[in-house]
Amino acid sequence: MRPVKLILPALAASVAVAAVVAAPQGGTSASATERTLPAAEQTGGKVGTKPEPDAKGVVLAVHGGAGTALDRATTSPELAKAYREGLTEALRAGQKVLDRGGNSTDAVQAAVERLEDNPLFNAGKGAVFNADAGHELDASIMRGSDLKAGAVAGVRNVRNPVQAARLVMDESNHVMLAGEGADDFGAQHGLKMVTQDYYFTQARWDALMKAKAAAAGDKNAAKSKELLADEQSKGTVGSVAIDHDKDLAAATSTGGLTNKLPGRVGDSPIIGAGTYAKNDVVAASATGAGEVFIRGAATSTIANLIEFGKRNVAQAAYQVIVERLPQLGGTGGVIALGADGTFDAPHSSSGMLYGYLTNDGTITTKIFPDESPANS
Repeated sequence: MRPVKLILPALAASVAVAAVVAAPQGGTSASATERTLPAAEQTGGKVGTKPEPDAKGVVLAVHGGAGTALDRATTSPELAKAYREGLTEALRAGQKVLDRGGNSTDAVQAAVERLEDNPLFNAGKGAVFNADAGHELDASIMRGSDLKAGAVAGVRNVRNPVQAARLVMDESNHVMLAGEGADDFGAQHGLKMVTQDYYFTQARWDALMKAKAAAAGDKNAAKSKELLADEQSKGTVGSVAIDHDKDLAAATSTGGLTNKLPGRVGDSPIIGAGTYAKNDVVAASATGAGEVFIRGAATSTIANLIEFGKRNVAQAAYQVIVERLPQLGGTGGVIALGADGTFDAPHSSSGMLYGYLTNDGTITTKIFPDESPANS
C-alpha cells in the first residue's frame, strides 16, 4: 500500500469532552475510587525534591506527555475534566486486560490505543504536523519477560501505531520497521488504515502555523506559548504495567515535534531510549526532548542503574531524568514501574500529565504542576 496523499478537511475538528468513565469491572476494581491528591500529599511535603517514589502497589500507569503541563489558572474545568478522563479511560482499558488475567503487554497496548484515539494527545488522532504539513507517527512496545520488542517509525496511514509496533514484535524477525514499509506491513496484517486527514485537529494546525511564523521571524509568534503542539503539554503517550505473573511491559507512541523535518525520528520508537522493559528490573516509558533522550539512552540507562548500580526505581529514574539529561540540553519525564509495584514519575520539565492504578483499584491522575512539581 502506498501512503495516501494528505487531505486537509475544510472544517476545524472539534474536541469533545469525554463522557464520565463507567465504574470498573473485575475482581481488583470492584471498590475502586478515583482521586486527585493534594500537592503536599503527593510529594510528601518535599516539593521539588527526590528521590522518593510516587506510589507503591502500582500495577499500571500511563502518561500523556511532559512539557509545560496545564495551567490551573487558565485551564477551564471542562478541559481539565477531559484530560483527567482521557488518562482514566486509558487506565481502565489496561485494567480490563489485567482483571481478566491478561498479560502486561496486552494491557499497555490497550492503554496506549485509547490515548492514540484521544485528540487531546499527540499520538494517533491529534498528532502534530511536520514541516510539510504531514503526519509521521512513531511507536514502540517491549515485553520484559524475554526482551522482545517491536517499533514503527514515520508511519503515515496506520490508525493506531502501537498496534503496528506490536505486529512487528509478534509477526516479524525485526525490531523496527519505518515509513512505507511499516505502513504496508500493517495493512498486510489487517490493521485499520486511514488517510492523513484522520489525524487532523485544528489545534495542531494552528500550532504549525505559529511555528512557521516564528521560524520566519515573527516576534509575536515567537513569544507565543502556543508554539509547540498541545499548547500545554507535548502530548507523547505511554504506558507501563505488571501482570499477575510479575511480567513487566512498556509502550510509547507519539506524533513527534511540530514543524519537524520530514523523516525525523525521536526517542519514542527506539528501544532503550523512549521505551524499555525487563522483568525483575523496570518498565519505563519516556517523554520529552527526543534527541536528548536518544543520546542519553534514557530508559535503558534507568534499567542499568537499577540492575547493575543497585539503585532503586526512584533513584535511578531521578538520576537519569533530572541529573543527567538536562546536562545534554533537554528536559522531559518518565514513568517507571518496578517489579515490586514501586512507581515513580520524575520530570525535569515544568509538568507532566500522568496517572496510575494501584492493586486495590484506585486511580490517581495528575495534570497540574502543583500536583506533580518539577524535580530539582
